[in-house]
Amino acid sequence: MPRIRACREDELSDGGILRLEGNEPIALYRVDGGFYATSDTCTHGQSSLSEEGELDGFAIECGWHFGRFDIRTGAVISSPCIHALRSYPAVVENGEVFVDIGG
Repeated sequence: MPRIRACREDELSDGGILRLEGNEPIALYRVDGGFYATSDTCTHGQSSLSEEGELDGFAIECGWHFGRFDIRTGAVISSPCIHALRSYPAVVENGEVFVDIGG
């Protein structure tokens, strides 16, 4: 499965968000020591979740219309969003964080 290197494990503090550039920007989150990745663009508007959103536990809230998503699955938690975010597996190997972006 294709993957990209995101950062060193110690480069993203707990509660932090990092934007990964690419064909589709990805938001990488660190919560309770675990890493999670979703598409970075809100499905309700074109807001960047990593730059304009607010992380609250395992929920990311869009800064434009306040819809919320579960960062573990991409599922919608609250309206006005109705479409889930794409989620990606994030793995740590030898202190490096990688995101599996699929094929």
